[in-house]
Amino acid sequence: MLNDLSEPSDPGSLCVSIHDVAPDTWAECELLLHAVRAVADIPLTWLVIPHYRGSGARSHQLESTLGRMLDHGHELALHGYTHTDDGPARGGPFGALVRTVYTQGEGEFAAISEQEARRRIELGLEWFRDRGWPVSGFVAPAWLIGPKAWQAVHAFPFLYTTTFTHFHLLAQRRRVFSPSLVYAARNKGGRALSPVAASTVACLLEHSPLVRFSLHPRDAHYPALVLHAQRLIAQLLDSRMPLTKAAFAQAYQ
Repeated sequence: MLNDLSEPSDPGSLCVSIHDVAPDTWAECELLLHAVRAVADIPLTWLVIPHYRGSGARSHQLESTLGRMLDHGHELALHGYTHTDDGPARGGPFGALVRTVYTQGEGEFAAISEQEARRRIELGLEWFRDRGWPVSGFVAPAWLIGPKAWQAVHAFPFLYTTTFTHFHLLAQRRRVFSPSLVYAARNKGGRALSPVAASTVACLLEHSPLVRFSLHPRDAHYPALVLHAQRLIAQLLDSRMPLTKAAFAQAYQ
């Protein structure tokens, strides 16, 4: 059983992450990096996909830049292995809707077996080791992680994982309620409403120990979303300490 961790910290923490980092998305990821740096040069958590959509393509520019980011206090986390949901159909109509429509088939760890989840995590960790990159955290694509995959994650020495609503401290089996600020950039309605939702959630989390802000490559295509992110990050930095997710997890060990 996981226990909620709700004690306030002074100051609270802000974790900004860039999701879906891969050669195919690297141009957008760099735009997001520059947008954040225009506000403040803060440490980021980069959620890296080793084998994005089954592609084994390498980008020396990506790997060189991420290596430099590590040297400057950023963090690289394992974000699944392929980012593609090829698991069996489970979860009824609602589960199918979430996995195929809402996430557009990206919930890689939503319905796979424990054995398969372990295999993919091991492959991802091997990919990181080949590059000499340390890994402290695992985040399932689309934040969807089924019960069998949960068992697999606990078999590895990760400090943390995250779901949409919580930051999970794995060794302590504790969690922090911290719904991620995120944009629904896939459709016009989401682009109009999600900035309002993000600002509202940030306000509601005013006294929370942690605010998480999750940026995705698709966000970079919409200047209004990027500008909103910059303004909200600047506002949050007035009262919060920027940390990587690993640093936040280590503070609660």
